Amino acid sequence: MKPWGRGAKADLPITNQVAESPMFGLDLMEEVTGDRNNLRSALKRVQSNKGSPGVDGMEVDELADYLRVHWLRIKEALLQGRYIPQRVKRVAIPKPGKGKEKRKLGIPCALDRFIQQALLQVLQSRWDATFSESSYGFRPGRSAHQAIAKAQSYLKSGYGIVVDLDLESFFDRVNHDRLMSRLARQIADKRVLKLIRAYLRAGILENGLVSIPTEGTPQGGPLSPFLSNVVLDEWDKELERRGHRFVRYGDDCNVYVNSRRAGERVKDSLTRFISHRLKLKVNEAKSAVDMPQNRKFLGFTFTGGRLANRRKIAPESLRRFRARVRQLTRRNWSISMAERVRRLKTYLTGWRGYFGFCETPSVLRDLDSWIRHRLRCVLWKQWKVYRRRKAELIRLGVDRELANTTAWSAKGPWRLSHSPGVLIALNNGYFDALGLPRLDPRVSIQL
Repeated sequence: MKPWGRGAKADLPITNQVAESPMFGLDLMEEVTGDRNNLRSALKRVQSNKGSPGVDGMEVDELADYLRVHWLRIKEALLQGRYIPQRVKRVAIPKPGKGKEKRKLGIPCALDRFIQQALLQVLQSRWDATFSESSYGFRPGRSAHQAIAKAQSYLKSGYGIVVDLDLESFFDRVNHDRLMSRLARQIADKRVLKLIRAYLRAGILENGLVSIPTEGTPQGGPLSPFLSNVVLDEWDKELERRGHRFVRYGDDCNVYVNSRRAGERVKDSLTRFISHRLKLKVNEAKSAVDMPQNRKFLGFTFTGGRLANRRKIAPESLRRFRARVRQLTRRNWSISMAERVRRLKTYLTGWRGYFGFCETPSVLRDLDSWIRHRLRCVLWKQWKVYRRRKAELIRLGVDRELANTTAWSAKGPWRLSHSPGVLIALNNGYFDALGLPRLDPRVSIQL
């Protein structure tokens, strides 16, 4: 058998593997369906995630009442291996920053989401401990921030070149037979294996037509992220066996090396492994061997130069942020300032919760200033006429002479939003009082 890469012994493929006893016994289905705490937790999780109804039209809020009436019948079907999942409704949503490119999501019915969640909780409670320490996506107690911090630690240790591998349409290309084979090594209960296979092959309803998938794990169901980790765990173990320093979050994987030459060798070797062993495809156009500051990972990148290896918000993430804020602060949108700030607050609070992890606070301060300038423009336009503008400026503490000069100015709203009169009236405290949160980490979010 030919090695996957040249040179190092660590790049040879796995040969003989010792058979392992299953992690889950023949009574796994009883464990899933008979534990009341597991079922309550699954129901609570599905309800908290909300989501659109599936092909049966059942809303998540209706699920609890439905289960009170029908659960014994459904449980019996699951225990006898007779349960058949309903079709999955497929919808296409825009990919962030990808223009017209769409991501296809599958929406299972509320009942199937509940069953998948109950099964996931039992499988993940034991299986998760076997996954790689370098895998961070869709795992309890792990986060994207931890993945980014781990990548940063490799950079600070001198591994300044990243091998960024992009898997092409990963969730649509997962080989069902290989996935089921890996599941069968750990799951002895044939009913559970049959149920998972049924979920993988559940008919997909799209534009009125039904198709039966032969590969892929449809995004949208609770089980899909876990199954993706099962598939890619083989990749993780291979990377560990070769001694690579890597971080994986879902299908985003970066390998860190100390030279471009090593990076090119690793990229070629891993591309062959992914193609031949995992039966997946690497997107060559989006994969690269490069310096970390030229690549994006989970919405972040890193600084170069004298202050190298600090966490920084990726330019693409900033463009998406500005586009969304422009929508929420457009001047021709006839809503009250209170409602506008409420919607901004929802978006900004969530965005800061994730991107506040950056180590470049000046970027956040600049964004704060930009947002307030846009809101000053909105208010100036809403005040419309000279008398209203002058009266509002005086009411907000501007002296009469400056208020008169500012109100009569022929400058446009954007230039006036920087003028002394408007800055005095609509200062930072004014927007703090409205409840507008700050992105600057030195200032607490107003509640």
